[in-house]
Amino acid sequence: MLPIDGSALERMMHERPQITADRTSYTLRPDTQVLPAADVEIPPGGAEGVLLCQGTNAGGWSFYVKDNHLHYAHNYVQRTLHHVASGEAVPERRHTLRFEFEPTGSPDIAAGKGSPGRAQLYFGDRLVGEIEMPFTTPVAFNPGGMGCGANPGSAVTSDYRAPFRFTGTLHSVTVDMSGDLIVDAPGEMRMHMARQ
Repeated sequence: MLPIDGSALERMMHERPQITADRTSYTLRPDTQVLPAADVEIPPGGAEGVLLCQGTNAGGWSFYVKDNHLHYAHNYVQRTLHHVASGEAVPERRHTLRFEFEPTGSPDIAAGKGSPGRAQLYFGDRLVGEIEMPFTTPVAFNPGGMGCGANPGSAVTSDYRAPFRFTGTLHSVTVDMSGDLIVDAPGEMRMHMARQ
């Protein structure tokens, strides 16, 4: 009888030794498919397409522009789609479009749920949309890699058809995992007042 090891999930949860220094920021360029603030230019008439995404229709997330609005969609294993869109159109000029996720609780790994949190969209430093997500996908998205400037493979969300290439100019996308959140108190107050 062979030994059977059923600890794969447990081993995935433990931090592994690293041979390099910790990194909290990554800058990605379009067309580096395999390898979120996005430095973009929106031309007259607008633009659309994926800025950055990870995963497939079986689960993942996508940060994209559609119908002149900024969107973020989180596909929880095809069971739930958490979606937020900007409350106003993306301006036609060069600027930074940003998504931030602020955890508001702990994950429940045993129930298959990652951390709950606040999903926020920004034009520069100005808050333009937010939702509360009751949970996220824990551990990792499988299958599917990360795409910058398009959604390769099957679309993460049914809101668009893959590859949904970005039609404006995408200079770069920076993923910052430092944990430092931008605070926009006036913008947050406007968003809360709009819900009244």
